[in-house]
Formats: sequence, C-alpha cells, structure tokens
Amino acid sequence: MDSVLLAELTINGAATGLLYSLVAVGLVLVYKSSSVPNLSHGALIMLGGYIALAFTTQAGLPIWLAIALAMIVMFFFGLGLERFALRRLAGRPIIMVLMMTLGLEIFLRSTTMAIWGATARPMGLGVSYDPLFLGPLLLSRIHLIGAGVALVLLLLFFLFFRTRLGVKLRAISDDYTASWSVGISVERGIGLSWGLASVSAVAAGVIWGEIQGVDQGLSLLLLKGLTVAVLGGLDSLPGALLAGILIGIVEAVGSALLDPLVGGGSRELIIAAVLILTVMVRPHGIFGRHDIERL
Repeated sequence: MDSVLLAELTINGAATGLLYSLVAVGLVLVYKSSSVPNLSHGALIMLGGYIALAFTTQAGLPIWLAIALAMIVMFFFGLGLERFALRRLAGRPIIMVLMMTLGLEIFLRSTTMAIWGATARPMGLGVSYDPLFLGPLLLSRIHLIGAGVALVLLLLFFLFFRTRLGVKLRAISDDYTASWSVGISVERGIGLSWGLASVSAVAAGVIWGEIQGVDQGLSLLLLKGLTVAVLGGLDSLPGALLAGILIGIVEAVGSALLDPLVGGGSRELIIAAVLILTVMVRPHGIFGRHDIERL
C-alpha cells in the first residue's frame, strides 16, 4: 500500500468515522441522563430520514425547511416515546427497559415498512458525487460535509452539557433520588434527552440517507453507533468523537488490507471485533466513567 492510498483511506475513513460519531451522539445523550442504552436509536435515524424525505418530496418543501421541520417533529416524537413508553418503567430492572427500546426498534421498522415500503429513495441534498481532488487524493464530498455537520453538533451538545440545564441532566444520570431531593424534575430531564437524541437522529438520517439512500438499512447504523459509543464511553461526547475517528480509520485501512484476502465484507467483521474487544478489555470505554456497568 503506497503512501498516497494510505493518506486517502485515512482522511476518508476519519470523515466516515465522524458520521459514525453522529450516530453515536444520540446514544450518548440518552445514556448521560438516564443510564439507559437506547436500542431503538437506529430506527429513530431511519424515521428521521423518512420524515425529512416526505416533507421535501410529498409536501414539496425546500430541503433545508424539510430538515428543520423533521427535527421539530422528531423532538416531540422523542418526548412522546419517553413519556408514554419509557416513563412507565422507571425503577424497573434495566433488562425491562432494554427490551422496551428493542421492541420500539422493531415496531418503528415495521411501521415505516408499511408506510413507505422497502425501496431505497435518494435524499436529494444536491451534493455532487464527483470526488474532491486534493492533490493526488480523491475525497468524498458528502462524507466531508457530513463530518462537518457531526463536528458542529458534537460541539453544540458539548456546550449544552456545560449549561445549568445540562448539569441537571448529568445529575439525573448520577442519582435519581438525590436529583428529586434537590428539586430537579427527573422526568422532564430524561424526556428532554430523548427529544435531543431524536433531533440528532434526523441529522444522521439525512446525511446517511444521501450516502446510501433512505430505506430500512438506516436502522442498521445502530451497531456502528453503539460500537463508537462503547469504545468512547457511553457517557462521553468527546469519547464518541475520538472513537468515531479511530473506528473509521481502522475500518477503512483494515478493509483495504483484508478484502482482497477474504473476498470482501470485512468492514462489518472489523466493527464487530472492535465492539467485542472493547467490552472484554475496557468496558467503560476510553473516557467513560469506571462505574459504568456491563450488561
């Protein structure tokens, strides 16, 4: 492998990794406030993509307005999910909450299949598919744009958790009872985290929908987002950023080396291997707190 190809794989891999971080940020937001891994986040990404697409293709709205409206709709949808599905399980064993989020994942996938079918549809952002030439390097325009969006959202959420409201959400994650005792509305805090996670799901659904089309496959991004979140630390936004870049580079370079040997399909193998090794060796992740429990 020559240096030019290695540099190209590294840059494109880092950009793809930031898109994985964009998926992971929704998982981190929910976990930071409720200590619950949200297994329905992949379906929320898919639903956000479908709603944005419906606003622009069926309602005829400009793409920027369609995305903004989709974020508003998904924010209230996330609030509703927490209020009517998750809040009833407060204080129950974690396995019951996990089964609820898994059930929501299956329900949302089935519902979108019934409404929009299984055919992949282009998002239509208008980004050129021609590569961007940087000297001898060929870079993907949509991946670079998506990486920029991911960085902006991660920065905004990082700053949010430094505000008074963000500190309350972190306190809720640490101790429900202590938060209640000092007058923090635990229910509203957790609901807000689900709403914000659903907003981030729209951004991920739109960008990935432009890359691979809007279809049921968007929900499968959960595995890569979960791997990034676990490696970085389920409660760490900086960890999600760093882990996404690392996984993106390892996936790109590793698949370039392994695909000729195994006949392709090594990307999923690399992601699965990283997830398994992380849980075995460092279950709290790179920046996660040591008191995070393995499931």
